[in-house]
Amino acid sequence: MKKAKLMSISLLALATLVAACGGTGGSSNGSAGGSADANEAASGAASGEPVEITVFQLKVEIADKFEAMVKEFEKEHPGIKVKAETVGGGTGYMDALKAKFASGEGPDIFNNGGAKEMQLWKEHLADLSDQPWVGHLLPGTGDGMTDTDGKIYGMPMNMEGYGYLYNKDLFAKAGIEKPPATLTELRTAAQKLKDAGITPFANGFAEWWIIGSHFTNVAFGQQEDPAGFINELNEGAATIPDNAIFQQFQQLMDTTMEYGNENPLTTDYNTQVTLFASGKAAMLQQGNWVESMIADIAPDLNIGILPMPINDEPASDRIVAGVPNNWAVNKNSEHVEAAKTFLNWMVSSETAQRYMTEQFGFIPAFDNISTDKLSPLSQDIVSYSKAGKTIPMIWTSWPDGANKEFASALQEYSVGRTEWSDVLNAMQASWNKLK
Repeated sequence: MKKAKLMSISLLALATLVAACGGTGGSSNGSAGGSADANEAASGAASGEPVEITVFQLKVEIADKFEAMVKEFEKEHPGIKVKAETVGGGTGYMDALKAKFASGEGPDIFNNGGAKEMQLWKEHLADLSDQPWVGHLLPGTGDGMTDTDGKIYGMPMNMEGYGYLYNKDLFAKAGIEKPPATLTELRTAAQKLKDAGITPFANGFAEWWIIGSHFTNVAFGQQEDPAGFINELNEGAATIPDNAIFQQFQQLMDTTMEYGNENPLTTDYNTQVTLFASGKAAMLQQGNWVESMIADIAPDLNIGILPMPINDEPASDRIVAGVPNNWAVNKNSEHVEAAKTFLNWMVSSETAQRYMTEQFGFIPAFDNISTDKLSPLSQDIVSYSKAGKTIPMIWTSWPDGANKEFASALQEYSVGRTEWSDVLNAMQASWNKLK
């Protein structure tokens, strides 16, 4: 993936989001997918029973709300039933997805991270280039699922941003007047929180994706040319241990460890979010996708987002933003058209649009979905992007399996079993093995 494509997702698409998304767009019955509707009706009429499509998705945060949205779809499309299954959080989604395909039970709709992951799954992906929603994609949001042949093999799930979510009220209680933007300021704020009897960070190091993908992504994204650096690693022209950014990255890791919760290595995703939502910790390495989980515990929690700085340079003052995942259709499904109908309905109907922005807390990747209902946190993410203060989500360009091995190296370091040089050497060894 070229650098221009990676950066266009976070800088251009998010920057144009508020200006571009003025109307609700689409009809309530998703009529834009007319041919698909005809096929689904024909299928249902021929069998006397509605067709059933399976959706295998990884967003545990929205599982219940997704089920509720499915019921709305089924009311409007009696010829299609949707069976949704959610696997994520503490369970490896990709391993579960591979197992389904290996057993001959590949779902009709599933998630794909794009870029290298798209190439790995290309044999299973239906061409979606002719779908009505393609014309509504915000600039750059379809790049991760666009192949060299120009065809699009997935629909963006949403746009997301992450960094350190912070409890504004706890910051005020600790006397922190200005949100930290540099590493030194972050450490100073953490010390003030600690002095006030408040745990600064809720660390969920038990989850490989939190530390191996999202956390490590910061070091890759802070490179002057993230995609170029990955190419150099693949070609042997650069190494992780010799990279200055990765060397500085230790300071951020050490800060979170020094000022974090007890037993981070046994703290899973749900526990991490609960610590933050219940006011037992002031900062949380997550993104806007946890808003629904937080709202279930503390609906009025006053939160914002901070960057994850690795040094005191101005360029370190950036959050991570982009398209984290996509909806893909199994091209070997018996109900490809019904699956396409469901995807198109999710972005064309007013009902699903409301679910996306108001229930799921998603930042839409389409210009036909209104953003006036976005949460303050999502608006903060948009503001960072408009200011050019974002780095790309680039872990889908890493060798398959590297994120889990990165996580293992960092977990060992978090309990004092290794030195930082061992971490970097282990990362390089993983890259060499898996590339």
